[in-house]
Amino acid sequence: MFKAALFDMDGVIVDSEPLHYKAYYQMFSDVNIEVPDDLYAAFTGQSTLEICTTLVTRFKLPLGAQTLVDIKRHHFKQLFDNDDTLELLDGVLDLIKDYHSHGMALILASSASMPNINRIFERFDLDQYFVAKISGADLKKSKPHPEIFIKAAELSGHEPKDCFVIEDSTNGIAAAKAANIYCIGYDSLHSDDQDYSKADLVVSSFDAVGYDALKHLRSKDLV
Repeated sequence: MFKAALFDMDGVIVDSEPLHYKAYYQMFSDVNIEVPDDLYAAFTGQSTLEICTTLVTRFKLPLGAQTLVDIKRHHFKQLFDNDDTLELLDGVLDLIKDYHSHGMALILASSASMPNINRIFERFDLDQYFVAKISGADLKKSKPHPEIFIKAAELSGHEPKDCFVIEDSTNGIAAAKAANIYCIGYDSLHSDDQDYSKADLVVSSFDAVGYDALKHLRSKDLV
């Protein structure tokens, strides 16, 4: 049976993408660049710093990447503090409680900055369920590089073969598979233009991957 669950955050635990979208496009406007939709979609799962580094190079901006990061994070904080519509995704809290009650180690592995992760966790009181949180923004390489999930597995205290990842993005799924970790692709109504073909299992409801369902999956497909 799996012993650890490695959760992405945006698009898996909470749908904060609309806030990120607004914050990014406010920043784009501030620095006078036009980012096409296909380029923005390709950024999903990457850290803010890596995205901003790409923007500086692509648009030959005179500003440093960290300046863009700071502008975007300022906008996001303002939106987060003033938007009371932000909620956990349907069924994810029950799933987290289900895994936790059965003794699984839960690790948060997100490309979001740690301040944003902490805002979400404090708002929804999630720290009680997770043994560790890791931000891809604080690692050397961002998704699709496997570093974040290799580190998350280490933090769980279990071998990669005893872990699984829940991801909703092309880059996140690629990172999980590059780390040789079983990956569940969560294809929700909020997931746009993402490729799930490399995921080991694709679901559109968390009911399909509760603890009992995972026991059956493990015994049927992975032993």
